[in-house]
Amino acid sequence: MIGTLLIVSGPSGSGKTTLCRRAEAAGLTCYSISCTTRPPRPGEQDGIDYHFLTPETFAAKVQAGEFLEYATVHGNSYGTLKADIEKLLLAGKNVVMDIDVQGAASIRACTDDIIRKAYADVYIHVPAAELEARLRGRRTDAEEVIQLRLHNAAMEDARRGEYQFALVSADKESDYTRFTALLSTLGMRTCLA
Repeated sequence: MIGTLLIVSGPSGSGKTTLCRRAEAAGLTCYSISCTTRPPRPGEQDGIDYHFLTPETFAAKVQAGEFLEYATVHGNSYGTLKADIEKLLLAGKNVVMDIDVQGAASIRACTDDIIRKAYADVYIHVPAAELEARLRGRRTDAEEVIQLRLHNAAMEDARRGEYQFALVSADKESDYTRFTALLSTLGMRTCLA
């Protein structure tokens, strides 16, 4: 029985990272270790926090098709190795990836048999008024940042129809209950046998 690969997307403030971390802390899922070309921060360790690669090594892995997904953010490259995800899935582990809609689209297009069998995705949707209240409630962002996040959320929401599942966010506890119910249900798929 292979594990489930659950891609979790949603706008900033949707609670997707909290859901993923909480499920991992409960032993329901695990994260894979991503690769990056950025230098390690104090206290970070290669192979634990990230696989720290040179830009040349990263580019060679891209060229060889070794990444499930990758992107360049703020001048540094980040990516997830297919082999790492497949190893976890073949060990029967459930893997969650908190990833944006573009990354989800690239993983959705993957043709590797194990990834296709294990793949599922969920979009965390927060109604616009609630999302704005959450972003403002953080009291960490300037008005222009809040407006940008709301604009980006609307653009992401327009793509939620690409996802197999949508979780309309209510509060942390009910969101987590529904999220873990989804994980449980996905584990019963016969295609994973």
